[in-house]
Amino acid sequence: MSSCQTTCPYCGVGCGVTAEVKDNKVIAISGDASHPANAGKLCVKGSTLAQTLGPEGRLRTPVHKGARIDWDEALQLVATRIADVRAKYGPEAIAFYLSGQLLTEDYYVANKLMKGFLGSANVDTNSRLCMSSAVAGYQRAFGADYVPCTYADLETCDLLVLVGSNAAWTHPVLYQRIAESRRANPHKRIVVIDPRRTASCDIADLHLQIAPGSDGFLFAGLLHYLDQNKLLDAAYVEAHTEGLEEALAIAASHTPARVATRTGLAPEQLAQFYQLFGATEKTVTFYSQGINQSSTGTDKCNAIINCHLVTGRLGTPGMGPFSITGQPNAMGGREVGGLANQLAAHMDFRAEHVELVEQFWQAPAMARAPGLKAVDMFQAAAEGKIRFLWIMATNPAVSLPDSAMVRRALSRCDFVVVSDCVSDTDTAACADLLLPAQGWSEKDGTVTNSERCISRQRKLVDPLAEAKPDWWIVTEVARRLGFGRAFDYQHPGQIFTEHARLSGHGNDGSRDFDISALGDLDTQAYDQMLPGYWPRPKTPLTDAPIADGHFFTPSGRARFIAAQPAMPDQDASAQLKLNTGRLRDQWHSMTRTGRVAKLMRHRDFFSISLNGRDAHERQLCEGDLVEVCNELGRIRGLVRLEGDLPPGQVFSPIHWSGQFSGSGCVSDLMAATTDPVSGQPQSKFARVSAKPAPTSCWGLLLTREPPDLPALGYWSRVVVAGGYLTLFAGEIFTPPRELYKTLLQSVQRDGLRCSSYQDETQDDFREVALDGGEVRHALFLHRNRGRLPATDWMAGLLTADRPAGSVALLAGLDAGVADKGRLICTCLEIGERQIEQAIVAGACDVDALGQQLGCGTECGSCVPELRRLLLATGKKKVA
Repeated sequence: MSSCQTTCPYCGVGCGVTAEVKDNKVIAISGDASHPANAGKLCVKGSTLAQTLGPEGRLRTPVHKGARIDWDEALQLVATRIADVRAKYGPEAIAFYLSGQLLTEDYYVANKLMKGFLGSANVDTNSRLCMSSAVAGYQRAFGADYVPCTYADLETCDLLVLVGSNAAWTHPVLYQRIAESRRANPHKRIVVIDPRRTASCDIADLHLQIAPGSDGFLFAGLLHYLDQNKLLDAAYVEAHTEGLEEALAIAASHTPARVATRTGLAPEQLAQFYQLFGATEKTVTFYSQGINQSSTGTDKCNAIINCHLVTGRLGTPGMGPFSITGQPNAMGGREVGGLANQLAAHMDFRAEHVELVEQFWQAPAMARAPGLKAVDMFQAAAEGKIRFLWIMATNPAVSLPDSAMVRRALSRCDFVVVSDCVSDTDTAACADLLLPAQGWSEKDGTVTNSERCISRQRKLVDPLAEAKPDWWIVTEVARRLGFGRAFDYQHPGQIFTEHARLSGHGNDGSRDFDISALGDLDTQAYDQMLPGYWPRPKTPLTDAPIADGHFFTPSGRARFIAAQPAMPDQDASAQLKLNTGRLRDQWHSMTRTGRVAKLMRHRDFFSISLNGRDAHERQLCEGDLVEVCNELGRIRGLVRLEGDLPPGQVFSPIHWSGQFSGSGCVSDLMAATTDPVSGQPQSKFARVSAKPAPTSCWGLLLTREPPDLPALGYWSRVVVAGGYLTLFAGEIFTPPRELYKTLLQSVQRDGLRCSSYQDETQDDFREVALDGGEVRHALFLHRNRGRLPATDWMAGLLTADRPAGSVALLAGLDAGVADKGRLICTCLEIGERQIEQAIVAGACDVDALGQQLGCGTECGSCVPELRRLLLATGKKKVA
């Protein structure tokens, strides 16, 4: 058995991981205690990585229009189609769409091929969807995409303002670092600004439940407050900034009374926040998708940065405006020019930068202007302007807004290539050619996390079947296009060192990104490279960026940005505002987390959250089927009543795709509205209506393999130990008996011992099939969902040691299968019922629950819910 240090492939925290490998298989995962990001901690997603590495659902060979082909044929086909489109329609008819899941080396060669050798800048990334407004905000203020904070600042600050970030669920390891620092510093204060009361509010001293989209007004008002109360750092502003007068002129109209009206906050809450910010020097504002994913996201980022500039609160430990990224290598993509408006090494399309990159690459066809950003790229494809589209390591048919438009784009484009490690995604279904890429544990390279720390992601096991590294695939295509000399890479370390040398090329300190000190690493040094922060120039800097008042604007001063705040479309014809976000145990479109049974048990079937009053007005109860729709489309989900969701708002998670639900893709409802500066889509706001979706019956289907389903009013599927559990509802016009027969036809096979029960008067139909002593499938259907067996009970049937007899199983009974309730502590698989029983028996706080059950003692993500259960169950005991 061997041990290897690598990096987690999930969020932008970039946690170090120690993997134990035996017989070419990852058998155990733990946190790397030596890594600066996590110091040995992992969230439940990271700790279950080994369970995601099975061969099920993997793309094994190149596939062209449904037929397997060999690599040589596939690569030649890609090169031929690129060459043909370029010759016939020009380079602007070609586009690459990349991903923050790629390694820096993959990103680098794709950008080099397109921007330097094909002559187009039509290279963009799904990182456009999560952090491009933050990039634009930093560039406007600092003259460069420089994140001025580290994770240590979250711990050493005295005031932490969380804006549009539910870090407890989206960045759990950082949240635990914050929570620990809160306990260690009794003077530390935490403010959460979010339209929803999220798990992150568990450690907040103040929760500002603002109206959706009103953040810009809040921070414009804060700038006005700081000015009016003479809380500006006049010396810092005079020495290091420009543009304050214009910014203050706009802020002047944002009086506390006006801000209170626009945000929906009580004047007392507003005053409390403003006074706290004004009085606390060591302040960090930590922001994420709630700020970025907006039609005015860049302006909101700059409104935050303005408040730090005017008080001089940046460049010093414990203070600064800190944008946290959502993907493991969104930062690495930014470094190599993964966005269509960038060149490599944080350069842009100004003439001198184009010349530098062209010279370094010896590029024969250098792009000289920005290309199409993500949404524009797919709109161009839908209009027939993009003829060749290569998508790598992402699922835009689910993640981009207006998914109907995206599907039209994929259908109309002459040739679509998808490189991915999985075969069955909504996007792969639209591809002409599928290329099997290596996944985490197989590929080798680097990633950069949200605090500018570059870490190695290492190969742990041999790749499955014919899977290849993304950099190799792109390089082989480049060679077939005649660019072999410029793409003569044999190892990812050669790509990284070229990238590092480019960062120092012509860089006299005028550009922020410089890792030229790493440009001479040999293969052994690259393989052994430890995590490290940039900048790392060959010649040490005389002035530290930001910290010494050194900015990258033409004047060398930071810029205040004067922007008038704006709210999303206020059309009153639709009654509800839809918000979106992530769930605690899930990731993106679940192609990885959806493979792990216990990660599906915290929130199992696709559901949509409503406030109780809104649900009551629409005659909806917990667990009913609701249809949420607008002019773009519709989704259907189970009603989840959420008391902390304000009236008039609806919340939907972003993770569900066509592999996990029949109508759960929330992008169906999102218009392709983008920020005019960054091009980032407004993915957290849509106007919708909601109504009950009538059904003829409800059912649960347990199978060993994913079943083929007929047309249904709703279905949602989760992986369980040994198979799959599908909850479904029949359309109102489908007779339950007919649906029962149709479903049985899809799962029955010879040699099974089947037992059934049917009561047509109650629309009650049941069948359990045994193969030897094991359950092969089970189907329960009833007009009333409440009469179905417990989902946890059914989920355990496929792995029960001694399943009950068929009569007991048909009755929904089996003493050998424990019903723990919904998982609260996923790490140790502790269910809601177990926790409630412990509370009733006397456990009075989180520590007592941890001692008795173990919950809350691992990654800590469940602690906010433990506290809620303590409160709720305590009230029940009193009652």
